[in-house]
Amino acid sequence: MKPSLAPGLSFTRRIVVDAARTIGFMGEAGRVYATPALISDIEYTCRDGILAHLDPGEDSVGTRVELDHLAPTLPGMAVEISVTVAEVTGRLVSFDVAARDGLDEIGRGRHVRFVVDTGKTLDRLRTKAARAAG
Repeated sequence: MKPSLAPGLSFTRRIVVDAARTIGFMGEAGRVYATPALISDIEYTCRDGILAHLDPGEDSVGTRVELDHLAPTLPGMAVEISVTVAEVTGRLVSFDVAARDGLDEIGRGRHVRFVVDTGKTLDRLRTKAARAAG
């Protein structure tokens, strides 16, 4: 990790809620931005934001999400996700997160990511796959 990965860094992403990001179990009239899709969009905003502050061969994986999903967002509405690095403790990076559509605050919480060495992580995954295969 580079020393530039420090508290106070902020990143913003704007997305438009498409059908793939919505729930469907309440029918077409009940489609809204799904909580798992919001979490995914938050995770990628954090990950993509810190990539420039990582060394070659490093990436990050999510380890914790605390989110209050506060209001529905309709398909076609734009959402702005804002994340700020709150704390860096070793390889753990904690973010304060907030999301808004054009009318309401729709989410807020915290997300934690762990910076990994991608080569070592892939080795661990291969080992686990071999163990799982029997």
